[in-house]
Amino acid sequence: MSKRIPRLEMEQLEPLLKETLRPRVERLGYLGEFFKCTGHSPDVLRHFMEMTESLKKAIPDKITETVALTIAVKAGNDYERNQHERLCIKLGFGHDWVRSVEKLDPENQQLLSESERIVQTYALAAVERMGNHCEVEFEKVLDVLQVSEAVSVLLLIGRYMTHAVAVNTLGLVPPK
Repeated sequence: MSKRIPRLEMEQLEPLLKETLRPRVERLGYLGEFFKCTGHSPDVLRHFMEMTESLKKAIPDKITETVALTIAVKAGNDYERNQHERLCIKLGFGHDWVRSVEKLDPENQQLLSESERIVQTYALAAVERMGNHCEVEFEKVLDVLQVSEAVSVLLLIGRYMTHAVAVNTLGLVPPK
């Protein structure tokens, strides 16, 4: 874990960023270490969080969580995996559904809907191939989602990869 980046507390954050993060901090009851580190780039983090909120509105919850968990498991981002497992339970998706997504084997998961399996297949291909030669998988996404949702899935994968790279580079661990 990088010790060279000072951990900011809520009162040290730039005012606009503080207001952007306030609802999340109040809901969770703490300021996560991801925010404590990335708060040193307030405009970028604020826009990252605004993008996150926009993506959540653009895509159905189960599709969002399928992508979030898939990328977290595939990238070894336990910080995000932990957060999204808890969110999925809170949303009523159940432990069995979470375990099905986390197996990263969409073709053999009966608890996943057809669209969830297709989106997970695409997300895995996109990460493994960095988006190269994923046209077949993405066309299937377009078969089951609206164009706006499919495009949002593209951006959502990038969002979770960005988070994984930051968390893994900094060696952040999930909050207890």
